[in-house]
Amino acid sequence: MRYNRLGNTGLFVSELCLGTMTFGGKGFFEYMGAVGQEDADQLLRAAVEAGVNFIDTANVYSQGLSEEITGQAIRNLGLRRDQVVLATKVLGPMGDGPNDAGTSRYHIMEQAKASLKRLGTDHIDLYQLHGWDPATPIEEALRALDDLVRQGHVRYIGVSNWAAWQIAKALGMSAARGWERFQTTQCYYSVAGRDLEREIVPMIRSEGIGLLVWSPLAGGYLSGKYRAGNGDGRRDVRPFPPVDDALGHRVLDAMDSIAQARGISVAQVALAWLLHQPHVTSVIVGAKRGDQLQDNLASVKVELTADDLKTLDDAGSLAPEYPGWMIARMAEYRALLNQTPHGA
Repeated sequence: MRYNRLGNTGLFVSELCLGTMTFGGKGFFEYMGAVGQEDADQLLRAAVEAGVNFIDTANVYSQGLSEEITGQAIRNLGLRRDQVVLATKVLGPMGDGPNDAGTSRYHIMEQAKASLKRLGTDHIDLYQLHGWDPATPIEEALRALDDLVRQGHVRYIGVSNWAAWQIAKALGMSAARGWERFQTTQCYYSVAGRDLEREIVPMIRSEGIGLLVWSPLAGGYLSGKYRAGNGDGRRDVRPFPPVDDALGHRVLDAMDSIAQARGISVAQVALAWLLHQPHVTSVIVGAKRGDQLQDNLASVKVELTADDLKTLDDAGSLAPEYPGWMIARMAEYRALLNQTPHGA
């Protein structure tokens, strides 16, 4: 297991992160799984023994039950608090009232207290806005997060599912006001879903933001079990995230050849591709069963060759899109100039 810096901080997190969306199985998240306390303990034990020190949850997962199970699992295993980097999120509805969702100061402060209680801890290592709230000014959310850091309840802050321009705007506001800045963005990314390479990846490289990947197997699609209508899992209930089947089939064909040559699963190939991307900080893996988790954990040992990476890159490549193709074209002469030795 390798460890990467979390954004522009001195904190290091494992390249694989244990996701806990499957914990609880309550309400909307029932289709994701219904992992109870005993099984959650075993999953966390296996992850920690493999070198994972990073755990991701959210208040909205099973209406707080996932946080409760996660916190209890840490205690049941006798883990010291400093052995794990604990991340959670805020945004989604936690009640029926008009102020029971969003990123208002009111909701952030209330839910931070509630998450701390459910997790059974005195601080959250990474507190993330779970998505964009069009009803709340960015300044209000940022100031609330900054206060939580200053109060010691939160160590670092991040965001999830925002556009590159939204994150860049927030970074500018934080810099101008001396507030805590976002250190991470949590995004959907997979070898069959590479949209973030257009705008988000260039932004995080420029600004020193860490990239946390959710749904690296595209909701199970990249396990290969849904091809030819053979699936019997959550994508049959909710095909999320969406995958273009034509592209998906190309990617699966390319993954099959690599997996068969190595004697590994196609899921390990998909995860290994992400782990080979230099802009990825940590890949979030979730599981309902121990064998699923063990298969995912084994991906850290997979070394893809340059030819393997090219095969996968070509299979899942993005179609050129404006302004990206024009930016690249107009930058060519300056890039060439930059490569010319001085005085030549």
